[in-house]
Amino acid sequence: MPSSKSVALNAKVITEGLAFGESPRWHDGRLWLCNWGTGEIIAVDTDGNIEIMLKISATLPYSIDWLPDGRLLVISGREGLLLRQELDGELVTHADLRSLSNSPWNEIVVDGRGNIYVNGGGPAPAPGEHFGPGTIVLITPDGTIRQVADNIAFANGMAVTPDNKTLIVAESHANRLTAFDIAADGSLSNRRVWADLDGFPDGICLDAEGAAWYADVPNKRCVRVREGGEVLQTVAVDRGCFACMLGGPAGRILFIVAAEWRGFEHMVSDARTGQVLSAEAPAPGVGWPSYSPGIR
Repeated sequence: MPSSKSVALNAKVITEGLAFGESPRWHDGRLWLCNWGTGEIIAVDTDGNIEIMLKISATLPYSIDWLPDGRLLVISGREGLLLRQELDGELVTHADLRSLSNSPWNEIVVDGRGNIYVNGGGPAPAPGEHFGPGTIVLITPDGTIRQVADNIAFANGMAVTPDNKTLIVAESHANRLTAFDIAADGSLSNRRVWADLDGFPDGICLDAEGAAWYADVPNKRCVRVREGGEVLQTVAVDRGCFACMLGGPAGRILFIVAAEWRGFEHMVSDARTGQVLSAEAPAPGVGWPSYSPGIR
Protein backbone atom coordinates (compact mmCIF):
# COMPACT_ATOMS: atom_id res chain seq x y z
CA MET A 1 0.00 0.00 0.00
CA PRO A 2 1.13 3.64 -0.35
CA SER A 3 4.00 4.63 1.95
CA SER A 4 4.76 7.94 3.60
CA LYS A 5 8.28 7.49 2.23
CA SER A 6 7.06 7.48 -1.38
CA VAL A 7 8.93 9.98 -3.57
CA ALA A 8 7.53 11.82 -6.60
CA LEU A 9 9.80 11.91 -9.66
CA ASN A 10 9.58 14.26 -12.64
CA ALA A 11 9.41 13.15 -16.26
CA LYS A 12 10.41 14.96 -19.43
CA VAL A 13 9.07 14.42 -22.94
CA ILE A 14 11.54 12.81 -25.35
CA THR A 15 9.30 12.59 -28.39
CA GLU A 16 5.62 12.94 -29.26
CA GLY A 17 3.18 12.58 -32.15
CA LEU A 18 2.81 8.81 -31.75
CA ALA A 19 -0.46 6.89 -31.80
CA PHE A 20 -0.26 4.44 -28.86
CA GLY A 21 3.16 3.33 -27.72
CA GLU A 22 3.31 -0.17 -26.25
CA SER A 23 5.80 -2.96 -25.46
CA PRO A 24 8.88 -0.72 -24.96
CA ARG A 25 12.22 -2.54 -24.95
CA TRP A 26 15.76 -1.19 -24.57
CA HIS A 27 17.75 -2.80 -27.38
CA ASP A 28 21.01 -1.96 -29.13
CA GLY A 29 21.30 1.49 -27.56
CA ARG A 30 17.76 2.69 -28.28
CA LEU A 31 14.22 2.31 -27.03
CA TRP A 32 12.18 0.12 -29.35
CA LEU A 33 8.39 0.13 -29.14
CA CYS A 34 5.22 -0.74 -30.96
CA ASN A 35 3.25 2.24 -32.30
CA TRP A 36 -0.22 0.70 -32.03
CA GLY A 37 -2.70 1.77 -34.66
CA THR A 38 -0.01 2.21 -37.33
CA GLY A 39 1.56 -1.25 -37.64
CA GLU A 40 4.95 0.33 -36.98
CA ILE A 41 7.76 -0.90 -34.77
CA ILE A 42 10.01 2.07 -34.11
CA ALA A 43 13.26 2.86 -32.34
CA VAL A 44 13.77 6.12 -30.43
CA ASP A 45 17.12 7.42 -29.23
CA THR A 46 17.58 9.52 -26.09
CA ASP A 47 17.40 12.71 -28.20
CA GLY A 48 13.96 11.77 -29.51
CA ASN A 49 14.98 10.78 -33.04
CA ILE A 50 12.65 8.13 -34.47
CA GLU A 51 13.41 5.40 -36.98
CA ILE A 52 10.79 2.99 -38.32
CA MET A 53 12.37 -0.46 -37.98
CA LEU A 54 9.55 -2.63 -39.30
CA LYS A 55 5.93 -2.43 -40.45
CA ILE A 56 3.49 -5.30 -40.05
CA SER A 57 -0.14 -5.70 -41.08
CA ALA A 58 -1.43 -5.77 -37.50
CA THR A 59 -2.81 -2.57 -35.99
CA LEU A 60 -3.20 -3.78 -32.37
CA PRO A 61 -2.36 -5.53 -30.21
CA TYR A 62 1.19 -6.47 -31.13
CA SER A 63 4.25 -6.73 -28.91
CA ILE A 64 7.97 -7.44 -29.30
CA ASP A 65 11.00 -9.09 -27.74
CA TRP A 66 14.15 -10.83 -28.96
CA LEU A 67 15.46 -14.37 -29.04
CA PRO A 68 18.86 -14.86 -27.40
CA ASP A 69 20.45 -14.97 -30.87
CA GLY A 70 19.19 -11.45 -31.62
CA ARG A 71 16.26 -12.22 -33.92
CA LEU A 72 13.20 -10.06 -33.34
CA LEU A 73 9.90 -11.64 -32.30
CA VAL A 74 6.52 -10.00 -32.85
CA ILE A 75 3.28 -11.34 -31.42
CA SER A 76 0.53 -10.38 -33.85
CA GLY A 77 -2.30 -10.56 -31.35
CA ARG A 78 -5.49 -10.74 -33.39
CA GLU A 79 -3.94 -13.04 -35.99
CA GLY A 80 -2.74 -15.47 -33.30
CA LEU A 81 0.73 -15.69 -34.81
CA LEU A 82 4.15 -15.26 -33.25
CA LEU A 83 6.37 -13.91 -36.01
CA ARG A 84 10.17 -14.01 -36.25
CA GLN A 85 12.33 -11.67 -38.31
CA GLU A 86 15.18 -13.48 -40.00
CA LEU A 87 18.59 -11.92 -40.46
CA ASP A 88 17.70 -10.99 -44.05
CA GLY A 89 14.62 -9.11 -42.81
CA GLU A 90 12.04 -11.70 -43.83
CA LEU A 91 9.16 -12.29 -41.41
CA VAL A 92 8.27 -15.95 -40.83
CA THR A 93 5.93 -17.74 -38.45
CA HIS A 94 7.72 -18.83 -35.28
CA ALA A 95 4.62 -20.27 -33.57
CA ASP A 96 0.94 -20.58 -34.48
CA LEU A 97 -1.32 -19.95 -31.47
CA ARG A 98 -4.65 -19.96 -33.30
CA SER A 99 -5.65 -23.41 -32.06
CA LEU A 100 -5.30 -22.26 -28.43
CA SER A 101 -7.66 -19.28 -28.55
CA ASN A 102 -9.73 -17.04 -30.80
CA SER A 103 -9.23 -14.10 -28.44
CA PRO A 104 -6.35 -11.66 -29.05
CA TRP A 105 -2.88 -12.29 -27.64
CA ASN A 106 -1.24 -9.38 -25.90
CA GLU A 107 2.25 -9.35 -24.35
CA ILE A 108 5.48 -11.31 -24.74
CA VAL A 109 8.66 -11.82 -22.74
CA VAL A 110 11.65 -14.03 -23.56
CA ASP A 111 13.62 -15.17 -20.53
CA GLY A 112 17.37 -15.72 -20.28
CA ARG A 113 17.08 -19.36 -21.36
CA GLY A 114 15.15 -18.61 -24.53
CA ASN A 115 11.73 -19.60 -23.20
CA ILE A 116 9.01 -17.42 -24.71
CA TYR A 117 5.94 -16.48 -22.67
CA VAL A 118 2.92 -14.97 -24.43
CA ASN A 119 -0.23 -13.88 -22.63
CA GLY A 120 -3.78 -12.95 -23.56
CA GLY A 121 -5.97 -15.32 -25.49
CA GLY A 122 -8.26 -17.37 -23.27
CA PRO A 123 -12.04 -17.64 -23.34
CA ALA A 124 -14.15 -15.23 -25.34
CA PRO A 125 -15.18 -12.11 -23.38
CA ALA A 126 -18.62 -11.88 -21.84
CA PRO A 127 -21.24 -9.69 -23.58
CA GLY A 128 -20.32 -6.05 -23.19
CA GLU A 129 -16.74 -6.87 -22.16
CA HIS A 130 -13.61 -6.29 -24.25
CA PHE A 131 -11.50 -9.08 -22.73
CA GLY A 132 -12.17 -12.42 -21.09
CA PRO A 133 -9.92 -14.21 -18.59
CA GLY A 134 -6.42 -14.47 -20.02
CA THR A 135 -3.88 -17.27 -20.23
CA ILE A 136 -0.10 -17.59 -20.41
CA VAL A 137 1.42 -19.81 -23.10
CA LEU A 138 5.00 -21.09 -23.17
CA ILE A 139 6.96 -21.69 -26.37
CA THR A 140 10.17 -23.55 -25.54
CA PRO A 141 13.39 -23.34 -27.59
CA ASP A 142 12.55 -26.66 -29.26
CA GLY A 143 9.21 -25.25 -30.48
CA THR A 144 6.89 -26.99 -28.02
CA ILE A 145 3.79 -24.91 -27.23
CA ARG A 146 1.72 -25.36 -24.09
CA GLN A 147 -0.51 -23.35 -21.79
CA VAL A 148 1.11 -22.79 -18.39
CA ALA A 149 -1.41 -20.51 -16.60
CA ASP A 150 -5.03 -19.47 -16.94
CA ASN A 151 -7.71 -17.24 -15.42
CA ILE A 152 -5.54 -14.11 -15.59
CA ALA A 153 -7.66 -11.00 -14.97
CA PHE A 154 -6.77 -9.08 -18.16
CA ALA A 155 -3.21 -10.27 -18.74
CA ASN A 156 -0.86 -7.36 -19.37
CA GLY A 157 2.86 -6.72 -18.85
CA MET A 158 5.21 -9.57 -17.86
CA ALA A 159 8.75 -9.70 -16.49
CA VAL A 160 11.14 -12.46 -15.43
CA THR A 161 13.61 -12.05 -12.57
CA PRO A 162 17.34 -12.15 -13.45
CA ASP A 163 17.76 -15.64 -11.99
CA ASN A 164 15.07 -16.93 -14.40
CA LYS A 165 13.15 -18.36 -11.43
CA THR A 166 10.11 -16.05 -11.16
CA LEU A 167 7.64 -14.65 -13.69
CA ILE A 168 5.55 -11.63 -12.68
CA VAL A 169 2.44 -10.66 -14.63
CA ALA A 170 0.20 -7.60 -14.36
CA GLU A 171 -3.45 -8.48 -13.80
CA SER A 172 -5.01 -5.17 -14.76
CA HIS A 173 -8.59 -5.99 -13.81
CA ALA A 174 -7.56 -7.44 -10.42
CA ASN A 175 -5.35 -4.48 -9.41
CA ARG A 176 -2.36 -6.68 -8.67
CA LEU A 177 0.95 -8.12 -9.76
CA THR A 178 0.95 -11.91 -9.65
CA ALA A 179 4.06 -14.11 -9.41
CA PHE A 180 4.77 -17.69 -10.49
CA ASP A 181 7.76 -19.93 -9.86
CA ILE A 182 9.44 -21.03 -13.10
CA ALA A 183 10.49 -24.71 -13.25
CA ALA A 184 13.49 -26.04 -15.16
CA ASP A 185 11.21 -26.92 -18.10
CA GLY A 186 9.62 -23.45 -18.12
CA SER A 187 6.38 -24.50 -16.41
CA LEU A 188 4.75 -22.12 -13.94
CA SER A 189 3.62 -23.01 -10.41
CA ASN A 190 3.07 -21.56 -6.92
CA ARG A 191 0.83 -18.77 -8.10
CA ARG A 192 0.70 -15.95 -5.55
CA VAL A 193 0.01 -12.24 -5.17
CA TRP A 194 3.29 -10.34 -5.52
CA ALA A 195 1.67 -6.98 -4.78
CA ASP A 196 -1.87 -5.69 -4.34
CA LEU A 197 -2.02 -2.24 -5.95
CA ASP A 198 -3.95 0.98 -5.69
CA GLY A 199 -4.16 1.15 -9.46
CA PHE A 200 -4.44 -0.73 -12.75
CA PRO A 201 -1.08 -2.20 -13.83
CA ASP A 202 -0.32 -2.33 -17.54
CA GLY A 203 3.30 -2.67 -18.71
CA ILE A 204 5.93 -3.56 -16.08
CA CYS A 205 9.70 -3.85 -15.59
CA LEU A 206 12.05 -4.87 -12.76
CA ASP A 207 15.06 -3.22 -11.14
CA ALA A 208 18.21 -4.28 -9.29
CA GLU A 209 16.74 -3.54 -5.86
CA GLY A 210 13.99 -6.12 -6.30
CA ALA A 211 11.29 -3.55 -7.03
CA ALA A 212 8.86 -3.41 -9.97
CA TRP A 213 7.67 -0.42 -11.98
CA TYR A 214 4.15 -0.53 -13.40
CA ALA A 215 2.35 1.81 -15.78
CA ASP A 216 -1.21 2.85 -14.88
CA VAL A 217 -3.47 4.20 -17.63
CA PRO A 218 -6.48 5.65 -15.72
CA ASN A 219 -4.34 7.13 -12.94
CA LYS A 220 -1.84 8.67 -15.42
CA ARG A 221 1.29 7.53 -13.65
CA CYS A 222 4.08 4.99 -13.30
CA VAL A 223 4.66 3.55 -9.85
CA ARG A 224 7.60 1.71 -8.29
CA VAL A 225 6.63 -0.89 -5.68
CA ARG A 226 8.27 -3.52 -3.52
CA GLU A 227 6.98 -7.06 -3.22
CA GLY A 228 4.05 -6.72 -0.84
CA GLY A 229 2.87 -3.44 -2.39
CA GLU A 230 4.86 -0.69 -0.63
CA VAL A 231 5.01 2.33 -2.95
CA LEU A 232 8.52 3.74 -3.32
CA GLN A 233 8.35 6.25 -6.18
CA THR A 234 5.68 7.70 -8.45
CA VAL A 235 5.98 9.50 -11.78
CA ALA A 236 2.79 11.40 -12.65
CA VAL A 237 2.09 12.68 -16.19
CA ASP A 238 -0.83 14.34 -17.95
CA ARG A 239 -2.09 11.29 -19.88
CA GLY A 240 -2.44 7.54 -19.53
CA CYS A 241 0.75 5.53 -18.99
CA PHE A 242 0.63 2.29 -20.98
CA ALA A 243 4.05 0.77 -20.35
CA CYS A 244 7.50 1.47 -18.97
CA MET A 245 11.03 0.17 -19.44
CA LEU A 246 14.36 0.80 -17.75
CA GLY A 247 17.20 1.54 -20.13
CA GLY A 248 19.85 4.03 -21.11
CA PRO A 249 23.63 3.55 -20.90
CA ALA A 250 23.51 2.47 -17.24
CA GLY A 251 19.92 1.20 -17.17
CA ARG A 252 18.82 4.02 -14.85
CA ILE A 253 16.44 5.84 -17.18
CA LEU A 254 12.77 4.99 -16.80
CA PHE A 255 11.14 5.30 -20.22
CA ILE A 256 7.36 5.76 -20.23
CA VAL A 257 5.01 5.42 -23.19
CA ALA A 258 1.86 7.47 -22.63
CA ALA A 259 -1.16 8.70 -24.60
CA GLU A 260 -4.58 10.20 -24.02
CA TRP A 261 -7.05 7.42 -23.26
CA ARG A 262 -10.51 7.75 -24.82
CA GLY A 263 -11.66 4.14 -24.61
CA PHE A 264 -11.03 0.95 -26.57
CA GLU A 265 -13.33 2.02 -29.39
CA HIS A 266 -11.07 5.03 -30.12
CA MET A 267 -7.69 3.32 -29.95
CA VAL A 268 -7.37 3.28 -33.74
CA SER A 269 -7.85 6.86 -34.92
CA ASP A 270 -5.99 9.80 -36.39
CA ALA A 271 -5.25 11.16 -32.92
CA ARG A 272 -1.53 11.33 -32.28
CA THR A 273 -1.32 12.01 -28.55
CA GLY A 274 1.33 9.38 -27.86
CA GLN A 275 4.56 10.38 -26.15
CA VAL A 276 7.78 8.83 -24.90
CA LEU A 277 8.89 10.35 -21.61
CA SER A 278 11.84 9.69 -19.35
CA ALA A 279 12.70 10.05 -15.68
CA GLU A 280 15.82 9.24 -13.68
CA ALA A 281 15.35 5.99 -11.79
CA PRO A 282 16.92 5.08 -8.44
CA ALA A 283 18.07 1.61 -9.57
CA PRO A 284 19.02 0.04 -12.91
CA GLY A 285 16.91 -2.45 -14.77
CA VAL A 286 17.43 -6.19 -14.48
CA GLY A 287 15.80 -9.36 -15.65
CA TRP A 288 13.75 -9.88 -18.76
CA PRO A 289 12.79 -7.99 -20.87
CA SER A 290 16.41 -6.94 -20.55
CA TYR A 291 18.03 -3.56 -21.17
CA SER A 292 21.54 -4.94 -20.78
CA PRO A 293 23.93 -4.20 -23.67
CA GLY A 294 25.41 -7.28 -25.25
CA ILE A 295 22.69 -9.68 -24.04
CA ARG A 296 20.32 -9.18 -26.94
